[in-house]
Amino acid sequence: MVQVQPQETPQLISLGEGLARLAAERPDEPAVSCEHTTRTWRELHERSTRMARALQQRGVREGDFVTIALANDPDFAEAAYAAWKLGAVPQPASSKLPQAELGALLELAKPSAVITRIGLSAHQLAISPEEALAACTDAQPLPDRTAPWLKAPTSGGSTGRPKLIVTGQQGVVDPIRAQFWGMPPGAVVLMPAPLYHNGPFSILVAALSAGLHVVLLPKFDAQTTLREIERHRASWLYVVPTMMSRILHLPQDVRERYDLSSLKCIWHTAAPCPPAVKRAWIDWFGPEVLWELYGGTESQSVTAINGVDWLAHPGSVGRPVFGEVAVFDETGKRLSPGETGLVYVRGTPGDPPSYHYVGAEPERLGDWETLGDMGRLDAEGFLYLTDRRTDMILVGGANVYPAEVEAALEEHPAVLSSAVIGLPDMDLGNRIHAIVHTSAEVLPEALQLHLVSRLAPYKRPHSIEFVAEALKDDAGKVRRFLLRQQRLSAQAAPPDAPVR
Repeated sequence: MVQVQPQETPQLISLGEGLARLAAERPDEPAVSCEHTTRTWRELHERSTRMARALQQRGVREGDFVTIALANDPDFAEAAYAAWKLGAVPQPASSKLPQAELGALLELAKPSAVITRIGLSAHQLAISPEEALAACTDAQPLPDRTAPWLKAPTSGGSTGRPKLIVTGQQGVVDPIRAQFWGMPPGAVVLMPAPLYHNGPFSILVAALSAGLHVVLLPKFDAQTTLREIERHRASWLYVVPTMMSRILHLPQDVRERYDLSSLKCIWHTAAPCPPAVKRAWIDWFGPEVLWELYGGTESQSVTAINGVDWLAHPGSVGRPVFGEVAVFDETGKRLSPGETGLVYVRGTPGDPPSYHYVGAEPERLGDWETLGDMGRLDAEGFLYLTDRRTDMILVGGANVYPAEVEAALEEHPAVLSSAVIGLPDMDLGNRIHAIVHTSAEVLPEALQLHLVSRLAPYKRPHSIEFVAEALKDDAGKVRRFLLRQQRLSAQAAPPDAPVR
């Protein structure tokens, strides 16, 4: 297990001051790289200061949110440090959000600035990294400030509406972050996942504040990931199960082409990992190298498990590293080991809150909170997840909420009602399947075109099925579980069995 040992509280400095010290100590060493671009620590420090001054000219002040909607590249790190240097709070968002989704997020977050390249030129808050750097060439140090909160990632609620999860930590250099992730001094950290997700962004913060070289991929590609591990002699890697599966599906000669011996620590999170994929990676890299984490952005409690413990407890996501985990039934009764119910978590008594929501309220049972997962504990306290209580669909580690997709579908004039479910997919874990009741004949291609401006690509249906009956009752309710079970049963039926 990863363990954070109790220790005397160190004197914490702001992230901006931490970067300034690294720039002075190792000015010409690489800080963050992506493809053929590398920023040294001095460049990261100076460019983020210039960007901070440009944001300051636009009115960004201490405690404000700064939305960062950029793809993976060094500019993302510069934008985050620019916010921290003003005492502002980075609010990561996808660079692929359609205007409607980004607008809903901005309405909720009310940021003082939006750093993006995604067609917001007419938006008074929007500024691209290039515009910010062109607006200010002054890289002289700013007064030291500490952001009251480290970050404010976005997430959807059970209705598909966005919410912000504002961390309870301040924007300070905390050595425990790198210690938790098993990042030793001198590690090279490879990040193929998008930084707007909480896990990758948290790892970026941990690695850079510890003075480690972070290598980003602009977009995940299985073979490119292996190539970059070899090229940079990466010792630390973050993946999600979909990435793990795609890498395994590379031809064996391709996988064996690259020298991956530098890897000493691999973490996966974000979605359940199929046991066969997990075992294959354990066999490939060794049980001591592979780690898994379960926990929400809220971070009330986090579990972790390495390959050694997983082989002894197959299917588990581990025991708590901090905080507590318990399982309750629908009446609020705490369940015994082996009994399946709703998983609840809470922080260590006496600790300050680990987060607060903007745009949502937590679901509580006394001082316990749930993220909506079903599961069980064994007699040794290892947690096993079984399903999500809600209708949320995990697609390659990303959350998709049926209500959001249905709302977009039902904006089409011919769509009377719709139901969106997840069906099993060997690659992504789930694929989005839309069941649609229309008033007139509509081609699937027309509906897909309709959705392009309304939904991010990963939220759009992979398949569309048309039916002749209403899918929602007069109260607007739909039984997605039943619809999914019917389609799973039809898929499993013998070829000659009638399918209704």
